[in-house]
Amino acid sequence: MTAPLTPPHQPPHDPDWPPPPPPLGPAGDPITAAEVLWGVVVTAASAVAAVLLGLLWLWLAPRVLLISDGKGVYLRDSEGESAIGADGTFVLLALAFGAVAALVVFLLRREGGVPLVLGLALGGVLGSLLAWGVGTYFGPARDVVAHAKAVGPNVVFEAPLELDMAAAAMLAWPLAAMIVHLALTALFGPRDPEPEYWGPHPQPEQKSL
Repeated sequence: MTAPLTPPHQPPHDPDWPPPPPPLGPAGDPITAAEVLWGVVVTAASAVAAVLLGLLWLWLAPRVLLISDGKGVYLRDSEGESAIGADGTFVLLALAFGAVAALVVFLLRREGGVPLVLGLALGGVLGSLLAWGVGTYFGPARDVVAHAKAVGPNVVFEAPLELDMAAAAMLAWPLAAMIVHLALTALFGPRDPEPEYWGPHPQPEQKSL
């Protein structure tokens, strides 16, 4: 009878070799209740910040001026770019809010996690929608015909505040938040520990007499 061969994937029974490391668990750490709570808090905080975004947009956006002759309502400046300016103002403000949100979340929770990222994305979309609603609600009257009749003919008045590229504007906040948070995590986030060395320990050098 021959002795059983040592499997090639196992080291020989050598005292210099440490015991093998424990088997690895499933990839990634499980999502904890604390991380989910943080994601909910980020979403709620974004909704609160949306009120400020809507008021800033209402304050900074250029106005589209209208005038009525008693029969119809017309643009006072048909070649103006105020409508595009309103969209651009909203997008720039949303980008700034998204970047600041990502910075604050990273400073408060450097460990990151899937719930935080989802909270930033969902909060950005929800915040953009709420900011749009706040700006249009507190802005000029949306019934242009009734407004024209109220001010009378040949009197300049402001058109309702609108977003012509609403779908694209809604993505500015979440995209900025995701990109900035990813960059901060990659540059300054905690690093994974180095894997432990598993192998023979070096032998001390023997000095000859």
